[in-house]
Amino acid sequence: MALRVHSATAFDGTLETIDMHTGGEPVRIVTAGYPTVLGDTILDKRRYALEHLDHLRRLLMFEPRGHHDMYGVIPVEPDLPEADMAVLFMHNEGYSTMCGHATIALGRYAVDHGIVEARAPWTTLNLQCPCGLVRLRVEVTETPGGHRSGAVVFESVPSFAFLIDRQVAVPGLGNVRFDIGYGGAFYALVDVNAIGLSLSGTPLADLVEAADRITRHVAAGFPLEHPDDPALAYLYGTILTDGNDAFATEATRNLCIFAEREIDRSPTGSGVCARVAVQYAKGQIAIGQSRDFESITGSRFSGAPVRSVKTGRFQGVHVEVTGRAYYSGRAQFTLEDGDSLGAGFELR
Repeated sequence: MALRVHSATAFDGTLETIDMHTGGEPVRIVTAGYPTVLGDTILDKRRYALEHLDHLRRLLMFEPRGHHDMYGVIPVEPDLPEADMAVLFMHNEGYSTMCGHATIALGRYAVDHGIVEARAPWTTLNLQCPCGLVRLRVEVTETPGGHRSGAVVFESVPSFAFLIDRQVAVPGLGNVRFDIGYGGAFYALVDVNAIGLSLSGTPLADLVEAADRITRHVAAGFPLEHPDDPALAYLYGTILTDGNDAFATEATRNLCIFAEREIDRSPTGSGVCARVAVQYAKGQIAIGQSRDFESITGSRFSGAPVRSVKTGRFQGVHVEVTGRAYYSGRAQFTLEDGDSLGAGFELR
């Protein structure tokens, strides 16, 4: 057992949030009380949040208000003229460049809170993420009381296979064969069966340990690059798959371990984009073919490559991902003077 208590930084305000989940994966959206995040571009804002406001990430993500696997969203001012909304994503390690499950939740949130005007049967939303502009369609049904939002479809930024069929030596696992795909964030993709484990039979702690080891050794041995900005070029995590990559009608399962050993309860929207991009590069899925991806909770996203795109030196695809999010509550969070644990702590 290890207790890690984060240092306190003065905060005498109130942070208001709306909480949602997508496939069981939490989405805590900050709605009021957060200071202005400065920066000319969204990546500048991401750096500013890390350097000047990280105490608020710790306050919202960790205990006693959150937990090790909490996930959050900070709305910021967009710098792209076509964007209706812009956000930063936060988690137990820092600030990610893309998050599909949060994007799906934000689609409903934006429609229900008037950020875009609700129009049946589908409402469009342009969401600026650190990785770029993501285009959403939100299902809207007219009701006697007004409207109801439902399923959300988002189209990824250009997604591509970075490396295919490489190997890395990982202590305790031997030579591990992997691909690297980008879907707004970079992931190592590994067939779990090839390393002697199983998504259904192996204890979750062992899967987390294996994925974390793979992430660290792949990151150390295989430098990444992104054609848009060097700040996007880092390995976010490892996705363990059931190896069922060739197009089929049945769902394929995966488990994503990202950031600081965080376990994604959803099928991982940006991970679905990365998997589809690699499948497309290998000729395992064609433009327009839709595939279901299932998480450890049994929740599903569908993903389909919708058109090819050239991004830098990479031949990639835009991927459409469809899923559903649900509201789970709202909160007001404060920090009382003298609360030595209130700034955020982790107990593992």
